[in-house]
Amino acid sequence: MNRRNVGFTLIELLVVIAIIAILSAILFPVMVNAKNAAKRSANLTNGRQIGMALMMYLSDYDDTFPIFYDYNSQPPAGQVGHKGVEVQLAPYCASAQRGDTSVALNRLFYNPFDTGGPFTWQDVPGSTSYWDAYGSSYHFTKCMFSVIANESSRNNQLYNYTKVVTTSAIVDPAGTRVIRDEMMAFFDDEVTEDACARYGYDCPPPWNFFQKWDPIGGMMVFADGHAKHIPGSAYFDDALIDPAGHRTGDPHPTDGTWYWACD
Repeated sequence: MNRRNVGFTLIELLVVIAIIAILSAILFPVMVNAKNAAKRSANLTNGRQIGMALMMYLSDYDDTFPIFYDYNSQPPAGQVGHKGVEVQLAPYCASAQRGDTSVALNRLFYNPFDTGGPFTWQDVPGSTSYWDAYGSSYHFTKCMFSVIANESSRNNQLYNYTKVVTTSAIVDPAGTRVIRDEMMAFFDDEVTEDACARYGYDCPPPWNFFQKWDPIGGMMVFADGHAKHIPGSAYFDDALIDPAGHRTGDPHPTDGTWYWACD
């Protein structure tokens, strides 16, 4: 009696491979989307907690916004002497810190989408994120924090003027952004052709420091403490950016738009 060959034929193997390929093509985007959704949710949770921390800070400091610092790497984040807005808010945060210094990195200011960029790597060799280099994955709106002459600094450079920001000066706290993701999806010129002139991120070398973080937008925290996800440039440009209520995308008399004057 003939015994049937129980092995796979070449045709059967090809069919199985084709089925696996089809399933992979279907499931892989679903898995990626699910992973991004989880990161987006964690990022929004960070924003809400940072917003609450800001409200507590304002309550303790007579409604005066923290001193402005941004992109300072001398010394880097997590080392004694580092200055940043996140350092001032840290006492009001439920923190998960790394390191054993008095300014240990606070995990609340880490965006799970944060992949760093060429300037972070140059400023702090070995860093893998904005959080790792500067102490925060989030960008602080200059016009919404208190700039103090010879104290406030950006990129380790001191400011030479003073402008204190208080809550009473803000015309629309719920509509005024104070903190945002460092990278917003629409900062890429694949989305808008004038992204370099408009936002200054995706420019010709050596100023091309755009990195793809959240593929569908980004998170912002507002002056009343609430946070929300922003899906596109129209929402971003419409957000207010200074106490007087100018919109991010509105023309500015000397700096192109209020984005360039205040962001």
